[in-house]
Amino acid sequence: MTAALQVEKLNRSFGALAVTRDVDLVLERGARHALIGPNGAGKTTLVNLITGVLRPNSGRVLLNGDDITTVNQAERARRGLARTFQINQLFRGLSVLENICMAIGERDGENNNLWRPAGAKPSVIEEALDQLESLKLVDDALKLVKELPYGRQRLVEIAIALSQKPRVLLLDEPAAGVPSSESHLILDVVAALDPDIAVLIIEHDMDVVFRFAKEITVLVQGAVFTHGTPQQIMADEQVRAVYLGQEGLSGGAHHG
Repeated sequence: MTAALQVEKLNRSFGALAVTRDVDLVLERGARHALIGPNGAGKTTLVNLITGVLRPNSGRVLLNGDDITTVNQAERARRGLARTFQINQLFRGLSVLENICMAIGERDGENNNLWRPAGAKPSVIEEALDQLESLKLVDDALKLVKELPYGRQRLVEIAIALSQKPRVLLLDEPAAGVPSSESHLILDVVAALDPDIAVLIIEHDMDVVFRFAKEITVLVQGAVFTHGTPQQIMADEQVRAVYLGQEGLSGGAHHG
């Protein structure tokens, strides 16, 4: 069966600095995969190469078996690759519902009148409300994004990514900046995602990683250090050594 996403021998340098070095990564359909590594490991660069923000110096990116290495960001999104950002990218002065309607309109190529998203077709509004329902955001539908607590803004961002009907979803630190009292909302949503979507999560919070991932890739200095199941990664002394002085693999302080 064709992998949902395949990264082959990806390399990227900025001048003399190699930030992505011969990276291989495979996400099967329905994968729940986490990408972890110390600060400066090159995680965001790798995501930017996968989504088309950056071009690799060499190597390939395949989406459902098609080579998309030279395809632009918007076209990758149309083909089913969606991402959320560390810094959320919402229209903060518009309502939650308008944000979702715009994302659906964008997907269907119907956003010819950007500033009247509220005038969207009934079918678009209905789909948007279904999406909000599934993320328990219906009560916030008519609120402006900027009025929401940060954790709920992150949920809106995930709703926008999901309304693109992705086959591969990249979640870039979905719990970053979210108070721990709200991070369970994000975990619950991620846990309940459509099992057919392949999900890659980039996350510092080890509790989130170990709750979510069936498979983990550890990136160090731009290269794949190791990959395996959460149990294998947890037991790996070398991974622990890499994380010493960072948050530790237990999610809290490092002991041992």
